[in-house]
Amino acid sequence: MDISILKNKPIAVLGAGGVGKPIAGDSALAGARVRIWDQPGFAERTLANIEKFGIRIEGLQMNMYSYQRSGFGYPELVTDDMAEAVRGAGIIVVAVVASAHEALFRQLIPLLEDGQVIHIIPDNFGTLLLRKMMLEADCRKKVVVGGWATSPYGARIVSEGGFTTNICDIRDRVIMLRGAALPDTDSADFIESARLIPAFDLITNGLGYQHADTVLDTCFSNANPVIHVPGTILGVAVLQNFETVLGHKMADFSMYAHCLCPAIGMVAADFWHEQECIAKAMNVGIAPVKREEYFSRSTMYGHEYMGPDYAVPFEENIPHKYGDGPFSLENRYITEDVPVGCYMYQQLARQYNVPTPTIDAMIHLANTIIGRDLTAGGYTLDYVGIGHMTPSQLQLWLRQGVYTPAA
Repeated sequence: MDISILKNKPIAVLGAGGVGKPIAGDSALAGARVRIWDQPGFAERTLANIEKFGIRIEGLQMNMYSYQRSGFGYPELVTDDMAEAVRGAGIIVVAVVASAHEALFRQLIPLLEDGQVIHIIPDNFGTLLLRKMMLEADCRKKVVVGGWATSPYGARIVSEGGFTTNICDIRDRVIMLRGAALPDTDSADFIESARLIPAFDLITNGLGYQHADTVLDTCFSNANPVIHVPGTILGVAVLQNFETVLGHKMADFSMYAHCLCPAIGMVAADFWHEQECIAKAMNVGIAPVKREEYFSRSTMYGHEYMGPDYAVPFEENIPHKYGDGPFSLENRYITEDVPVGCYMYQQLARQYNVPTPTIDAMIHLANTIIGRDLTAGGYTLDYVGIGHMTPSQLQLWLRQGVYTPAA
């Protein structure tokens, strides 16, 4: 595929939350032609005033190079009409929570055009789901579909008094990113196309892109479940007492700054080891992470924006993380990372006979403290189209795009 043809085409960003809005604003600020879309019903709130006043990029933007890009970015199109957003676009960025993937993909598939490249951020098994849905819809458009293990920022949309602003508070900028396409034969084109997204500039000019060993590697390498779930569940007492007992402002709460500790690090390290065992049994890769990386307040995620030598000891704090939440248990740290991340890992482990006592415990505790079964109606192997596959059939699908349908 000739990636250069995408250079002058618009970038369509689908989703205007904490991932999509900063990517759209930052890319527009850098001079790219950007279109931003959100679902009707959300767009009235998330897209309000962008057309006239733009998206404001600000914040500390912590990274090892001290790089910042701040100011107002003005997308060329702000819309709740997906057809309008993706028509003629070269790159399509899917930036919504995993629970919204299916509905978004159902709208997107009939609109796809030959030569487009779709970036799912973060992947969260979205590439598998989209490719499965394309098969079911008999969509034969020649597109590249891939995903990334994380987003290019740690960012929050500033809100106050129940009002959502267009101010993107970027806490940190990632300097390296791991991803792949489905099939893996498209990964080189997928990664090369990322260089055309200005929001990825610091990655392109920093430590660069890691080619994950298939999209399952991308999903295993997502730092969210292994950090968010143990940190939130085992730090729940701090979260729920932060304001009432400890006397702090809830708006300042941070799981990283106020909950992480050596004991939680032990749980996270065992959680990650179980993921490594699943990946090994499946003959796919996973990001190389040393056990000791979980015994710092910055965790493995700190390396993504400050480089491999960065580690904040538990005796110190991370003030720039203050206010990044979560502020309740009804947050994606639990409601996405358990039913999508943890539960998918558990299912893959059972299919490949890998014991996962720590991941199992996290799922059980999450269900208990939130008062419902988070796995009910969650992602399953059949849902993303791989539950029926033998190990060899799965490898053919992941690496070469040869799909074996269920008998």
